Amino acid sequence: MPYKRKTWEEKLKDSKNFPKKLRLEPNFPCYQALKKMGAEQGDSVVLGPHLEVDSIMRQVPHGKVITLKEICSELAKKFNAQYCCTLTTGIAIMIAANAAEEMNGDTPYWRTLKNNGELNKKFPGGVERHKIQLEKEGHTIINRGKRLFVKDFDVRLAKV
Repeated sequence: MPYKRKTWEEKLKDSKNFPKKLRLEPNFPCYQALKKMGAEQGDSVVLGPHLEVDSIMRQVPHGKVITLKEICSELAKKFNAQYCCTLTTGIAIMIAANAAEEMNGDTPYWRTLKNNGELNKKFPGGVERHKIQLEKEGHTIINRGKRLFVKDFDVRLAKV
């Protein structure tokens, strides 16, 4: 029987035994990113479920934005961990964005930015569409070289 590729919706709903709480080890793919945030070996790290990431993204109101950092902070708090795996959460953000497109869903994924306020080229439609959606909500987009950022994104962060 041929392999049938999962839809984005199926990927979103696939919990893969998440949440998973682990102790930070140097071999973790997100080790360096968490170390930059102040984490140390042995700190507790949660790998959050995709649906939880989607749920946080859905709470961002019109005109506001959120970053990977805020999503991770919420997941760590919810699952009583010191940190959240940025790699797993980034993947979940992509899955939620593509699932929203696939299902004509109501997750406003374009309100989710990279940690530094940068637009995400991996979102459906790339940075061009990401820019249009954010500008429709009153955000100013600025160029820094070839990359695009939301101006003053930090003052427009949503409280979730």
